[in-house]
Amino acid sequence: MLDINPILLLATFVVFVSLIAVLNSWLYNPLLSFMQKRDDDIKKDLEKVGSNDNEINELKAKAESIIMNAKLEAAALREKVIADAKELADSKLESKRAELAAEYLEFEQSLAKSKDELTSDLMSQVPVFKEAVKAKFSQI
Repeated sequence: MLDINPILLLATFVVFVSLIAVLNSWLYNPLLSFMQKRDDDIKKDLEKVGSNDNEINELKAKAESIIMNAKLEAAALREKVIADAKELADSKLESKRAELAAEYLEFEQSLAKSKDELTSDLMSQVPVFKEAVKAKFSQI
């Protein structure tokens, strides 16, 4: 039936061990070293990403502080512009009030003058009115 041939068994064993040795040196060791290198590269990349996160957070905080300072400067500038505009408006308002007060005073003076003229005109006409009234009474 089946006979065990020791020479064939030994040759098969030698071929198997040599195949394992060749595969170990040509396939398994390069594959394991590649996998180890890949794991190391992944770890380095993760560390870089972590350091980039810190750098990003620092830059973000710096940008926020710059934005905050810009907002404060803009608010201060806005307040200054509003104050200047109010001051300008108040000065224009005061000058217009003074102008209107002067015009009103001039109007009052011309009105008083017109009143005096009218009064003196009417007073000069009083004797004529008296004569007219006497004439009317005499006709009645």
